[in-house]
Amino acid sequence: MTLERQHIRRLVFLSFLSRTFIYLVAYWSSSTLSLFDASPNLLQISQWSKPFLRWDVFHFAHIAEHGYVYEHEWAFLPGLPLVMTLFKSSDMLLASSMLAIACDSTIVLYRLTLHQCGSSNFAFLAAVLSLLSSSSATLRLAPCPEPFFTYLSYRGMLYCARSKWFFATICFSVASTFRSNGILLGGFIIWGLIVEPFLKTRTLPKHLSVYVKSIVYSAMNFAPFIHHQATGYIAFCSSSNITSPTHAPWCSRSLPLIYSYVQMTYWNNGLFRYWTLAQLPNFIIAAPPFIAIFTYSVHVLRRIAREGVSEPLLALIPHAIHACILCGTLLFTSHVQIVLRLAPSMPLLYWAAAWLVMDHPKAARWWVYWAIVWGQLSILLWSIFLPPA
Repeated sequence: MTLERQHIRRLVFLSFLSRTFIYLVAYWSSSTLSLFDASPNLLQISQWSKPFLRWDVFHFAHIAEHGYVYEHEWAFLPGLPLVMTLFKSSDMLLASSMLAIACDSTIVLYRLTLHQCGSSNFAFLAAVLSLLSSSSATLRLAPCPEPFFTYLSYRGMLYCARSKWFFATICFSVASTFRSNGILLGGFIIWGLIVEPFLKTRTLPKHLSVYVKSIVYSAMNFAPFIHHQATGYIAFCSSSNITSPTHAPWCSRSLPLIYSYVQMTYWNNGLFRYWTLAQLPNFIIAAPPFIAIFTYSVHVLRRIAREGVSEPLLALIPHAIHACILCGTLLFTSHVQIVLRLAPSMPLLYWAAAWLVMDHPKAARWWVYWAIVWGQLSILLWSIFLPPA
């Protein structure tokens, strides 16, 4: 048996143990500890589904059953509600959770890391560290967008690494139906088709088909988000709708996006809006993923400055750019603790963790301690309906 197969078999087993442990902890804590919000107890759902119904899951379940009824629901993209509608005749929460669990990104991360970094041991280490998730409940337990988004992001990145641009675009486009930040994934297509060949040859691609592909594939990646905004505009701003435009002030804007309006109005998102003393605990909680991603990105840039743009480093650049842009957006314009849910969708986080383990064991020890302690604490907080989530 090859080393790669041995690693994959071990990762499958470890992933199964991880998910089983997370569910058992969540089930025990949700059954024995008092809920801060007792809403899950008021709904007719099976006992096995009790740990799943928390926070945004309420919104997704309502959208799945009734469609987009309230304005604030337009902050949630339709990917997960569409998945939930597949199981309306059964236990929707349990069934969609099982499908989310099937979207295990561990093996895909291993294969992506092996392709990009060339080391089977490094790939195995990164994949094992990914099991210590910063948001165990949303990534490995509940019917949330994160497991679908992470799996599709990794799969698309792997297709990009193998120059299978169409399949990568399909993965990225579907990922964009689960989370709005999926539109950033189109950068991997542009990088692979135009930027990387330019850095290698110092000349732009000469064939027009390359630019056509870049435009078409990027447009496909944006399509789900644009469709969501257009649907919202029709629902609230069409002349035939009695609620518009008086009751929807965003309709008269030059760029009438319901998503940005809802995020700003109902979630107080915007430049430096979250930078208040009251939110300092959330900044502290979110610090480890930010520090790991930014530190490793600087490490990559320093290596490029010292060694030049070699093939292995070239493969890391788009991941570093993508991670820094997304983390910068979360840090300055969003609720910073969201990084705990979104950081696992960026393989650079686990490459940074593996790099710490191999080259900086003292710092790695702190990272592993934090990942273990916070991972278990986050399950308990989720189960008893306490933030952050």
